[in-house]
Amino acid sequence: MNSTAHPFHLPIGLAPDASSPEWLNKGDNAWQLTAATLVGLQSVPGLVILYGGGVKKKWAVNSAFMALYAFACVFFCWVTWGYRMAFGDHLLPFWGKANVALDQKFLLDPAFSGKFPAATMVYFQCVFAAITLVLIAGAVLGRMNFYAWMLFVPLWLTFSYTFVAFSIWCPKGFLFKKGLIDYSGGYVIHLSAGSAGYTAAYWVGPRLTKDRERFPPNNILLMLMGAGFMWMGWSGFNGGDPYSVGIDSSLAVLNTHVCTAASLLTWLALDIIFFGKASVIGAVQGMTTGLVCITPAAGIVQGWAAIIMGVCSGSIPWFTMMVVHKNVMLLQKVDDTMAILHTHAIAGSLGGILTGLFAEPKLNFLFFASYAEYVGLFYGFEMGRIGTGLRQIGIQLLGIVFVVCVNVLSTSIICLLIKLLLPLRMSDEDMELGDEAAHGEEAYAIWGTAGDRRETSWYPENDLPVSQKSADARQVEMT
Repeated sequence: MNSTAHPFHLPIGLAPDASSPEWLNKGDNAWQLTAATLVGLQSVPGLVILYGGGVKKKWAVNSAFMALYAFACVFFCWVTWGYRMAFGDHLLPFWGKANVALDQKFLLDPAFSGKFPAATMVYFQCVFAAITLVLIAGAVLGRMNFYAWMLFVPLWLTFSYTFVAFSIWCPKGFLFKKGLIDYSGGYVIHLSAGSAGYTAAYWVGPRLTKDRERFPPNNILLMLMGAGFMWMGWSGFNGGDPYSVGIDSSLAVLNTHVCTAASLLTWLALDIIFFGKASVIGAVQGMTTGLVCITPAAGIVQGWAAIIMGVCSGSIPWFTMMVVHKNVMLLQKVDDTMAILHTHAIAGSLGGILTGLFAEPKLNFLFFASYAEYVGLFYGFEMGRIGTGLRQIGIQLLGIVFVVCVNVLSTSIICLLIKLLLPLRMSDEDMELGDEAAHGEEAYAIWGTAGDRRETSWYPENDLPVSQKSADARQVEMT
């Protein structure tokens, strides 16, 4: 063997003695990895602790674990087959060919967009896919059979998420080619999660009646911590989608926080005006709808438009949740634990429509590198291109219909298939116990009763002879 031969494949433009290829932009790559990690933190620990703190005490472990499991399962499936189905070679107008994304030759070559390797893109897109499944979990907390959830996650990722992601985000997808604007996932992630979560909640069935009537958070401060991870992590969520550290990324981050603040304050004001209380839970919901609404438009609208979008996202989902939902029996029949329909499906649809109104042609040029093709309707009037603006609104509406139809259909089929193998919903007896029945564990066992302390394996003193136990342990057993 020639001693000078390099023993492994080298990416294009990389010499054996070089530290990086010519095409690599280290700043862009560093930001993309950072942005991906910020998005990952939104799920773990963000939504893990938000769910864990936002449900009844008896469901804290199960709710947090559903989120953690989904995150891990998606990572495995994504690199094994999911990524190439969403961003790979064309198979159908809405689907790519399944293939692994672990080969060194593939991972170290340039990504399909951006000046960084495909390995970075796989990671970045993976955390987006993962948070979508975690959000769906929010709709079925407090009753879904955990083993059914274990099957649901890989099936839905494969036969629903990849359809929508390929159609809208992959350059070969049919909605991408038509010019749909979804800057960072208002459609692919939030509208998908909201419509799929609501559909899954229908098939799984409701919580116990007493849980539906009263389901207070067991730890609001913990829930706020999770919400904080969500809000700050959104800097990576929207700031990473230009695939560079350019001016578009800066605008996207600023617009994200402006819209979210306006939305939270609007929701809070409505709660005070109509209910006489400044609700912490309401503020978190207003925060969430603001984050979701700005997502499809983050880097392609001006600051004043971001404020208007925040006011809309803090008021319209508030109205659908607090007024419409409470007066429409059909909506009440579906038990959507975390109101994913309102905070993600409705807020995501709202964001998509407002994007069609406020998308600024010059900012679209920064993002799409195509001027006067992506034009919001308001700018269409200003530019004398009304037809282009109307077309953009039409495409945005078409995207909403497509995403909802795909997710309702695919989620229904997946739930019915799983139902043939095992129950989707836990038994009423198990739901009375919650975490103890599902996992044999409880969130706050250290503060439990004497019986809890004797049974838990967390206390090694339980296995000692009585004479060797501490006075505290002996006193517990006596009581």
